[in-house]
Amino acid sequence: MIYVLNGPNLSRLGTREPDVYGAETFEDLRTLCVATGRELGLHVEVRQTDDEAELVGWIHEAADGKIPVVLNPAAFTHYSYALRDALAQRTAPLIEVHISNPAAREEFRHTSVVAAVATGTIAGFGLQSYVLALRAMADLINE
Repeated sequence: MIYVLNGPNLSRLGTREPDVYGAETFEDLRTLCVATGRELGLHVEVRQTDDEAELVGWIHEAADGKIPVVLNPAAFTHYSYALRDALAQRTAPLIEVHISNPAAREEFRHTSVVAAVATGTIAGFGLQSYVLALRAMADLINE
């Protein structure tokens, strides 16, 4: 089991700034992640929330269950110390993922409070960032 967790506004994929995030929808993302997981022999559960407390709760659930996480923290990337502290309790690999490349965007997006507690970060490849993260996760799990 792998959780693919997504933070605020990702349910708006396809309509939110398509020049930045593309035309694919959140349902397209869910389908892609589940299919990639199946290819890799992994069960993938995809979730999205705009609620910081709910996301922190899912991270606690993953830590308690030793469940690997692919996480797009979205805006929480830049300021959520509550999320960062929850992630520091992880008991399995954690890959931070972003559709766009935050380093190539506005300056406030250049800092990730999550990166220091993640196994690694993949960014800037559109929805393929998730595919790359799931493939890396499969390798980490099989080590």
